[in-house]
Amino acid sequence: MAIATAFSLKLQFLFIIFCCRSYFSTAFTSQDYADALEISILFFEGQRSGKLPVNQRLTWRGDSGLSDGSAYHVNLVGGYYDAGDNVKFGLPMAFTTTLLAWSVIEFGSSMQNQITNAEAAIRWSTDYLLKAATATPDTLYVQVGDPNMDHRCWERPEDMDTPRNVYKVTTQNPGSDVAAETAAALAAASIVFKESDPSYSTELLHAAMKVFNFADRYRGSYSDSLNSAVCPFYCSYSGYQDELLWGASWLHKASLNGTYLAYIQSNGHTMGSDDDDYSFSWDDKRPGTKILLSKEFLEKTTEEFQLYKSHSDNYICSLIPGTSSFQAQYTPGGLFYKATESNLQYVTSTTFLLLTYAKYLGSNGGVAKCGGSTVTAESLIAQAKKQVDYILGDNPAKMSYMVGFGNKYPQHVHHRGSSVPSIHAHPNRISCNDGFQYLYSSSPNPNVLVGAIVGGPDNRDHFADDRNSYQQSEPATYINAPFVGALAFFSAKN
Repeated sequence: MAIATAFSLKLQFLFIIFCCRSYFSTAFTSQDYADALEISILFFEGQRSGKLPVNQRLTWRGDSGLSDGSAYHVNLVGGYYDAGDNVKFGLPMAFTTTLLAWSVIEFGSSMQNQITNAEAAIRWSTDYLLKAATATPDTLYVQVGDPNMDHRCWERPEDMDTPRNVYKVTTQNPGSDVAAETAAALAAASIVFKESDPSYSTELLHAAMKVFNFADRYRGSYSDSLNSAVCPFYCSYSGYQDELLWGASWLHKASLNGTYLAYIQSNGHTMGSDDDDYSFSWDDKRPGTKILLSKEFLEKTTEEFQLYKSHSDNYICSLIPGTSSFQAQYTPGGLFYKATESNLQYVTSTTFLLLTYAKYLGSNGGVAKCGGSTVTAESLIAQAKKQVDYILGDNPAKMSYMVGFGNKYPQHVHHRGSSVPSIHAHPNRISCNDGFQYLYSSSPNPNVLVGAIVGGPDNRDHFADDRNSYQQSEPATYINAPFVGALAFFSAKN
C-alpha cells in the first residue's frame, strides 16, 4: 500500500493548495484545471465494484460485489456503481465509458500525466463490459443488483446483502439501446488502446462488432424487456434508434469498415438524422452522433455527412445567446439548465460537445451557421468555459460543485459509501437499516468522494447541501465522464 500512502500525502497537499485559493477568486489558471482534471478521474476509483487493485488511491473503499453473477454461473465482478447506490446499471455505465473514451480521443494529448489514470478508468469498465458481452452467446448482461431492494437500504458496498440479481437481454427479450451503447463504448475504447495495447484494442473492437450485430438483429427496447428492473431508474425514454445510429457511428470511426458507413447512409433517416434534438445524455445520443459524424464532412467534405453538420449547427446555435436559433435556458448566474434532477449531467455533456465541435471547426476553418449569422469556434470555447468555471466555483454561491476542489464544496453528498463510516474505520458490519442514521445525519460525509460532481443547483442558482436532496447532492459517473475532456482542454490553455 506504499503507492496509496504516497498518494494520500499528495492528496492532502492538493487540499491545502485548493483551500488556500482566495475565497472569492474566480480566475482559474491552467494548473487549477489540471488539478481538477486529476481528481475528476480519481472519482471513478470511489465508484469501483470488485476486487480493488494495490494502487487504489481512494483507500477508504474496500472490495465489494466479489460474487456478482456467480448464482447465474457467470463472472460479473467489476465495473462501476452508477451513482450513490450499489447497483451496476449497464446503460449509464456504457455511456460513461463511451464519454470517457471520447474525452481521451479528443483531448488525451492535453492530459499529460493523467492519461494513464484516464485509461485505467476506461479499462475498469471495459473489462467488465467485455465479460458482460461475451460470457453467453446471443446474450448481454446489463445489470447486477435489484434497484428496488437496494434503494430500501443505506449500506456501504462492502457490506451489501441486498439481492444481486442479474438482468440480461437476449434474442427473445431484446435490448437494442443498451446493447448498441455497449458496442459504442467498446468501439470508442478500442481507439483509446490502439497504440498502447493493440491486442486489447482488437479484442474490444471484435466484441463491439458482435454486440452491435446482436443489437441490430434483435430489435427492441430493454425497458420493455426488463420493466421495473430498469424503470424508472434508467428507462430508455428516447427508444433504441438513437443508440443504433450512435453505435454504428463509433464502429465506423473505430473499424474503418465500409459496412458501417453503408449502415449509416441506409438507416440514418429512420434513426434520427433528420431530427433536431437538444439533449445529450445517457438516454438520448442524437446530438452526440451528429457532432461525431460532422467531422467527416468538415475534414473530407463527404457529402453524405453534410446533413449532420447542418443539424450540429442547429444544436450548437440553440445554446448560444444572441443567435436566431437560441432556445436554451440559463440560470441568473449563467448555468445551462435542463432539468430539476441531476442538472449538471446536461451541463457537462453539453460543454463537452461545445468543445469537441469547436475543435472540429477550428481544425478545418469552419463556423457554425445560425440563420443569417455565424458563430466561431472561439465563441463555443468561451461558452464552454463559463460552464466549467461555474461548476468549479465561479457562481453566485461561490461554491465548487466538485467535491474536494476549492475551499467550499458539498459536504453532505448523497452516496452510501461516502456517508457511512468506512470498513477500515468501522470494521463491523453496518446493516441495511442501521445505515439510515448516516443518511439523516447532519454531519459531513466521513469519507471524501474526491472529484465527484454532484447534481447541482436549481434554476435560481440555489443549492441544498443536503444528503436527502438526491436531485442536487447525488454524484454520477456520467456527470464526470465528459467533464474529464473539458478539463483536459482548459488545462492545456494558457
